[in-house]
Amino acid sequence: MLKFNKNIKIGNRMIGAEYPTYFIAEIGGNFDGSLEKAKRLIYAAKEAGADCAKFQTFTAETIVSEGGFSKMALHGVHGSWGRTVSEVFKDVEFPMEWHQKVADYCKSIGIDFSTSPYFKEAVDLCADMNVPFIKIGSGEITWIEMLDYTARKGVPIMLATGDATMSEIDEAVRTIEKTGNKDLVLMQCITNYPSKIESANVNVLKTYQNAFDCLTGYSDHSPGHVVALASVVLGGRVIEKHFTLDKKDIGPDHPHSMEPNEFKFMVDSIREVERAMGSTRKEVVAEEGETVFVQRRCLYAKRDLKKGQTIFAEDLDVLRPALGIPPKYRAKIIGKTVNKDIPAHDPIFWEDI
Repeated sequence: MLKFNKNIKIGNRMIGAEYPTYFIAEIGGNFDGSLEKAKRLIYAAKEAGADCAKFQTFTAETIVSEGGFSKMALHGVHGSWGRTVSEVFKDVEFPMEWHQKVADYCKSIGIDFSTSPYFKEAVDLCADMNVPFIKIGSGEITWIEMLDYTARKGVPIMLATGDATMSEIDEAVRTIEKTGNKDLVLMQCITNYPSKIESANVNVLKTYQNAFDCLTGYSDHSPGHVVALASVVLGGRVIEKHFTLDKKDIGPDHPHSMEPNEFKFMVDSIREVERAMGSTRKEVVAEEGETVFVQRRCLYAKRDLKKGQTIFAEDLDVLRPALGIPPKYRAKIIGKTVNKDIPAHDPIFWEDI
């Protein structure tokens, strides 16, 4: 069985257990058909702490069948648009000819560019542009041929797992594994917009880590930053959230996206959590240098003890600060004699007996 890499190079960054969380601002279709708005979103994402501005590359014709959707009674987010699915998808297409311009802009301000490709020519374009990773959306997880085609490009893969069973995820992971691509991040995801906090099942990250021994992350559609925060605590190394300039803008993804101030708060909170997580080594840290004495106890003389006097149990107190003999040796010094005068309320040291 192929061992997936535990440290993966993404652009100029490394991701892994010892590295900071990698944040993806999923711009998706929130650029509203405007190249200039796409750039404003990218700049805002960079300012908010994102490591990557990500888009989605598809055409309406290569991703949806209006004939198929017309046969469904849609009750979820797709049914709330008041327009056909094809029309909505057509409006949020990210033109192929914009990719290099957007990638160049990202490079100029120091943020990674990537996209989720939804047809083979888009995958080819990603590889030709040397994107730092390719994100495969949850809806593609059973398109085994496409998973194989994408993974064979040798680009790091981030695979979302919304709507999927463990057997489907296993088949997808094994498909990627067979291509020899060792750079996989498996992303927990709930594909509802927005998804419920109580549906997040962040603990699934532990299942993925144990079952597939690969890096994990969370592609999150829930409100706020709680799910992202919990994911990082459980070892998730990549966080993806939809990103907009204004939730009130008209479009399918704006309402469940994070605005820049929310995204920045999430990033700052997780950076603080990373500092708090620290090391797996349990040790006395520098700031405990005084409290290790102040808060611990030692043996004290309860009354004046004269040189040559035998120590009895009633002669001892166990008090703070811990300057002398630790309390666990109390039984050992009972019956010993003191070799100097010890005033009442003074700590007792080994050299005193």
